[in-house]
Amino acid sequence: MFKDKIYGIVACLIIAIPALLIGNAFPVIGGPIIAIILGMAIAVFWKKREKFDEGIGFTSKYVLQTAVVFLGFGLNLNVILATGIQSLPIIIGTIATALIVAYVMKRILSMERNSAILIGVGSSICGGSAIAATAPVIDANDEEVAQSISVIFFFNVIAAIIFPMLGKILGFSTTSGDPFGIFAGTAINDTSSVTAAAATWDNMWGLGSQTLDKAATVKLTRTLAIIPITLVLSLITQRQNSFNGVKFSLKRALPLFVIFFVIASIITTISVSMGVDASLFLPLKELSKFFIIMAMAAIGLNTDIVKLVRSGGKPIVLGATCWFAITVVSLLLQHALGFW
Repeated sequence: MFKDKIYGIVACLIIAIPALLIGNAFPVIGGPIIAIILGMAIAVFWKKREKFDEGIGFTSKYVLQTAVVFLGFGLNLNVILATGIQSLPIIIGTIATALIVAYVMKRILSMERNSAILIGVGSSICGGSAIAATAPVIDANDEEVAQSISVIFFFNVIAAIIFPMLGKILGFSTTSGDPFGIFAGTAINDTSSVTAAAATWDNMWGLGSQTLDKAATVKLTRTLAIIPITLVLSLITQRQNSFNGVKFSLKRALPLFVIFFVIASIITTISVSMGVDASLFLPLKELSKFFIIMAMAAIGLNTDIVKLVRSGGKPIVLGATCWFAITVVSLLLQHALGFW
């Protein structure tokens, strides 16, 4: 019953509010990682929490899925297709590279399947949002989610700091924001860091919001990859489960929250095409971000920080390899296509 879950949900809500405020003050870090850190810190000292556990589990699973659905209301497919098509070869190339590298490194490092998938998908698509969508599909536990989010966050911060300097060294255009915007949008995975790097480039060269607008559009185009990736992973997971004696379930193979995510983006696209102001959907998009923060608080509360630190070496190596490969491929494809 819902009343059994309310205590845990409220606990996550209480953690999420300051995490949101701190994340807004330090956007390079972001609310989700703050929520995980706060949750893990509280979990070390919070021992007797039996009546909270059901609500915490509900938040980490179902509130997270709801967040993914609401994320769809921030996607206008017409805008993405009109302006994101230019960067599509680079997006496809970087996503394919990250997934291949993740698979190869998983074998080399003998890593757990779920951790490797989450880091590979998070690196290739859109960081926390992709991890949020993928985790329920592959039955990842909270510690695997927390670990992958932490790895993605680490390389996000590095990218946000060094990419503007790297762009200057490589000779990106200082009169147009498009080349660096495409680079930031394809080589950095989380929205907060994409925004930070693009805004820094705009400020460096007085470009207004040229770079930021381009980077945001490219990032939204990448977000659409959540749909095929989660569906394919869901089918693979169900197939593996059937080999292990678990009956095939069409409902689990085609997760409802992913279908609702698609429907939400279609609703936004049709509504805006009919003249509805896109800002009407902004509250749902913001609610999506807050729900992700709440879910990350729950995941932090369910994570053993000592175990996480002890097992962190291999995921960091995997994350570093994916991040480096994506950066190199993005630069090579942009150069080959004549963007810089």
